[in-house]
Amino acid sequence: MAAQFGRRLRKGAATTAVAAVAVAALSASQAPGVNDHGRQTAADATPSPDASASDGSATGNSPYYTDLPPLKSPNPSPSTGTGPAAPGTSEAGIPATVLDAYKKAETALNEAKPGCNLPWQLLAAIGKVESGQARGGRVAADGKTLSPILGPQLDGNGFALIRDTDDGAYDGNSSYDQAVGPMQFIPSTWAWAGRDGNADGKKDPNNIYDAALAAGHYLCRFDWDLSDQDDLDRAILSYNNSREYLNLVMRWVEYYRKGTHEIPDGTGTLPDNRSDDGAGASPSPSTPSTPSTPNTPTTPAPGSSKPSPKPDKPGGGTTTPKPPTDPGGTPTPPPSTPPTNTDTVDHLEDAGTAKLTAMAGDAFTKRISTRAETKAGKAVGKVRVRFTIIGSTDTTFTGGENVATVATNSSGVAVAPALRAGEKTGEVTVRATVVGRTVAGLDYTATVTERAADALARTGDAALTCAPGGEFATQVEVKATYKGAVADGVAATATLIKSADDPTATDKGPYFKDADGKAVRTLKALKTDSKGLLKLPKLYADDTTGTFLLRISTAGGATLTVELTVAAAETSSPSPSASPSA
Repeated sequence: MAAQFGRRLRKGAATTAVAAVAVAALSASQAPGVNDHGRQTAADATPSPDASASDGSATGNSPYYTDLPPLKSPNPSPSTGTGPAAPGTSEAGIPATVLDAYKKAETALNEAKPGCNLPWQLLAAIGKVESGQARGGRVAADGKTLSPILGPQLDGNGFALIRDTDDGAYDGNSSYDQAVGPMQFIPSTWAWAGRDGNADGKKDPNNIYDAALAAGHYLCRFDWDLSDQDDLDRAILSYNNSREYLNLVMRWVEYYRKGTHEIPDGTGTLPDNRSDDGAGASPSPSTPSTPSTPNTPTTPAPGSSKPSPKPDKPGGGTTTPKPPTDPGGTPTPPPSTPPTNTDTVDHLEDAGTAKLTAMAGDAFTKRISTRAETKAGKAVGKVRVRFTIIGSTDTTFTGGENVATVATNSSGVAVAPALRAGEKTGEVTVRATVVGRTVAGLDYTATVTERAADALARTGDAALTCAPGGEFATQVEVKATYKGAVADGVAATATLIKSADDPTATDKGPYFKDADGKAVRTLKALKTDSKGLLKLPKLYADDTTGTFLLRISTAGGATLTVELTVAAAETSSPSPSASPSA
């Protein structure tokens, strides 16, 4: 039986009130944004357009653990991971494999997206809130959780309504989606955000190495700089779009920044409280459950309160009530689920997307816009549209992904993230589809052109002269630009031509040398460097004297003709002989 979302203790209104008081009490001492640098507090943050325009959240806004960090700051342990955690230290400690996964994800993101500045403490904070650090580190050595971690099914009953998007491949539920794994990704998000963090050839949401790396890429996908508090807030809100969630994660971030320590796998503690007060604790309908045996009531001690007449389920939560029956004893079917916005979508229409063209390596200036409509042509808001780059291409969305999911706005329009052209030129297809609804996809074509330059200029002005049979002392160097900006990686050709009117290669005069030392007068497959510079190899001269032309041309039509002179050295005239003396 697939394991559910850890311990699920149902707390009443009193618990909620106590938690609220605790949050308020900690605000002054643990407010994450208050420091000497005047950074914005998390409580002051508001969801950004980017965050709210995304998939809604990585988790589908599933429930999360709401336990607050201990008041006492953690102290690093000198005996890291060498034995059982000392009493009271497991809350501050992070299981060894889980901590290793967070730190490796940080290293990978620093290499792949250095501008994001992802701290491992952010992954640890999210992992704590989402799954209690993979249920206290109950993972195998390769990072695989000992049993699947599933959130409650998102059937609209106290949660978001997200119908099945993966045919149960990740969550075992073919009716509704459930958040999966230690970082609690919903299947539709994992489909594009999933990563292989332990190099085993798989992308498994129930593997902490895979999940931590995926979470890092997810948080860095909009080119956010997480060292900036505003961007950090936006990234957290994109993971779960809740102000309370943001505040809680930031408190754990600050707690872990003050120090933590490694504890053995499987010895961490699980939180007690959840944001839904434990609702949804019963197993998913897709997973058959074993009836639990009620706890035997104990005799209360004198003066103690009476035992609960309804025993709790093992692991927390209350016994699921039986559905009501009619007088004939037949169970009354549950009320039917009302149609969602997604159910009303009949087709997708282009929403005025302009021509999509970009030079290799550049960002597309225009973005794809798609409108979800009913059969009558009315706009449908709050529908998730998935944009997928099809085929073999290195063009991606900004952030390096080839899939992005965006919710339609009140006008029914979803705007895809900006595309960034790769080095492969030609047409690229981007397909828009509705998540959770089988309707025809809508294809868009984006064109990637080769890198180009529209101007070339020499970087020096020294005369290019040489004696017959000699070597030119100065090498030719040019700089390529496009619309005034540096044109890097632009293909170029250099040819010693016959004349200004005849661009064919000459067979005499100056020449280059190939790898074998033979004379060549045309060089192909040249490219400008990152500064737009192109330095040609040395030039040599045969015995032919005169003026010759070197023409350099680039993709995009830029050309430059350089004059070369081969002349014998001038000799001075002898002085007249003196007349003989008389």
